[in-house]
Amino acid sequence: MNNAHAFKWRHFQDVIILQCVRWYLKYSISYRDLEDMMSERGVIVDHSTIYRWVMKYAHELKQRSAWYCRNRGYSWRVDETYVKVKGKWKYLYRAITKEGDTVDFYLSHTRNTKAAKRFLSKALKINKYWVPHTINTDLNPAYNQAIADIKAENQLHSDIQHRKVKYLNNNIESDHGKLKRLIKPMLGFKTMRSANSTITGYEVMRMFKKGQFDFWMNLKGKNEIQFINELFGVNAG
Repeated sequence: MNNAHAFKWRHFQDVIILQCVRWYLKYSISYRDLEDMMSERGVIVDHSTIYRWVMKYAHELKQRSAWYCRNRGYSWRVDETYVKVKGKWKYLYRAITKEGDTVDFYLSHTRNTKAAKRFLSKALKINKYWVPHTINTDLNPAYNQAIADIKAENQLHSDIQHRKVKYLNNNIESDHGKLKRLIKPMLGFKTMRSANSTITGYEVMRMFKKGQFDFWMNLKGKNEIQFINELFGVNAG
């Protein structure tokens, strides 16, 4: 991805933009709260401008960081939780490893076999070098057919175990709760686009908190701020 054009036509310094995006996605704050925080630091920026930055750069952060993200778990915990978009409940499919690392996520209008299959296929594609030995889900029958279809299409080895053990998913249910604490100030999203972008950013920043980038950060001798700035080619001086 071309760093030279990442902040083209923006009226604020790139380091300020990334600071706002990172703070919003890392902490449970509103856009207006962040506007006030920046004002106290001498930076006058409207909350609607910060919103546009998050919509633009949350997905880019995921794309730029993906190569460095650790996920080496062979046992996945898969589950879905609920997110309100335009007053209606949508379904956020999520997978973590037994150790708690985030594998992938997918926001869907529906909760059915098609959505489960789409999510699992997506997760397997981006984790092709760390294919799970076991996948644990709840009792939702949609997963049975989705996993059977994926095996039939040779996206997943036939020996992969599909478990439905309730207590094994305690970790991901707890992980849902931590993510939802970040979502709470939103009081619901207005569009699927804003929900997708924001949740993507939340998930990536939680990967940082879980230590999924620590190997590369330690290798480069950089902290979280420096590492993210480097991903975008930003020199904070």
